[in-house]
Amino acid sequence: MGAAGLAAIDLGASSARLFTGRVVGGRLEAEEVARLPNGPVRAADGLHWNLLGIYQGLLEQLARFARASAAERLVVGIDGWAVDYGLVGGSGRLLAEPFHYRDRRTAGRLDELERLVGIDRLYEATGIQALPINTICQLLAEREGGMYAQASHLLLIPDLLAYFLTGVARLEQTNASTTQLVDVRSGRFVEWLFPLLQLRRELFAAPIHPGEPYGPVLPATAGSVGLEIPAEVVAVASHDTASAVLGVPSAGDDAAFVVSGTWSLVGLELEAPVISEASRRANFSNEVGYGGTIRFLKNVMGHWMLQECERAWSPRSLRLTDLVEQAAHLPPFRSLVDVADPIFVTPDDMPRKVQQACAATGEPVPGSETAIVRCVLDSMALAIADALEEAARCAGRPVRTVHVVGGGAANGVLLSLLAATCGREIVAGPVEASAVGNLLVQLEATGQLHGRTEMRQLLARSLEVVRVRPDRTLHRQAERAVARWSALRTAPLAWPSPREGEPGA
Repeated sequence: MGAAGLAAIDLGASSARLFTGRVVGGRLEAEEVARLPNGPVRAADGLHWNLLGIYQGLLEQLARFARASAAERLVVGIDGWAVDYGLVGGSGRLLAEPFHYRDRRTAGRLDELERLVGIDRLYEATGIQALPINTICQLLAEREGGMYAQASHLLLIPDLLAYFLTGVARLEQTNASTTQLVDVRSGRFVEWLFPLLQLRRELFAAPIHPGEPYGPVLPATAGSVGLEIPAEVVAVASHDTASAVLGVPSAGDDAAFVVSGTWSLVGLELEAPVISEASRRANFSNEVGYGGTIRFLKNVMGHWMLQECERAWSPRSLRLTDLVEQAAHLPPFRSLVDVADPIFVTPDDMPRKVQQACAATGEPVPGSETAIVRCVLDSMALAIADALEEAARCAGRPVRTVHVVGGGAANGVLLSLLAATCGREIVAGPVEASAVGNLLVQLEATGQLHGRTEMRQLLARSLEVVRVRPDRTLHRQAERAVARWSALRTAPLAWPSPREGEPGA
């Protein structure tokens, strides 16, 4: 067949992006060709994604890219966030816009899981971190609604977009492993969970692995936007963190990763899962990565709190990037919060939440926007450093270098803080690691690469990384702040209940 144009769809919590990639002179060139805003939409029944709008916009951008390129055919890979899903009816139609994982319908579901299964038993079976946003918790809420009984398929978000394009329903394995319904050791569903939780096993489609094809784009779909060249969708590591970890330019045994975006995913790339009492108590997940690897990681707060602060202050305030730069000049670690507290998970006046949390724990209350940003950055860095120490301890593996990829790799203030709190060298880049990992699998699917070793070698030749070493003074200040920050975690605040008139109330 003719030369293929590679198109990587990378779905994020704040934007959906389209990238193209190719290998030129032994180096990978990746270029962003479109970016669409994304975010939660509040409806009468709660928070949803505007997924159909994102899909239509990306489809139009795919056609525009195809017309502008010299490619004779198009290969498309899709990665995105985990845990959320859409329900498809017997007619093949999406029954409703997917719920957003921050919707309040999952409040209290961990307690329900404890009663029905036992959190310890569930972790032993799946190796997955217990979080109320997980698919298993969402399904406990979903089964109470009428659409659950009408559904013929449940598709995770990247699989759902692949279904819209091809009409083929499959379940990609790196993403399936995050549902808390799969045994990470075997990659198969934990069958006894379904009757115990009264969940419908038949909703889940047959598996697909990175590099395998979903199929060609439907002629009617392609024709609707003028996509005139043959186009095929292939499976990549569809969980965006799996793609991002594949985009880390080092496979060293002494390296850790921080995938820094809306969340900070902190951990190690391993060959086998770590399922122990220590890893359970530390709340670490074992998620399937590309090539059967394990992403041993913990979800830590990322830029969500800062994004929500910016949203609360807009349009009267400075841009977040300017506030971060100003925050760099304030004294570090003056005000701290526990960023893992559930009050920070849901959207609703984040600056006020930060101030209230400081007041409740006796921390100095940040009085300005810049001081709030400084508080969040300091607290986030301490939480990430703590997770890195836990990962190394649970896995019994030393960590000498920390790779930061994703949006946080462009945040110089955060990188300096991470170097200081971790006491290790930070290697930053690439920023668009998920798209890079997506493209690497496409290169393998089209016969241009073979395996992880060649992928990492290509990355090493292609990327210019930034190295940040710990500042001694800031490192000493961070060490003094650790005990104070740790004490904040002993008295978590309550998960907020919806106010009257708010969705979920």
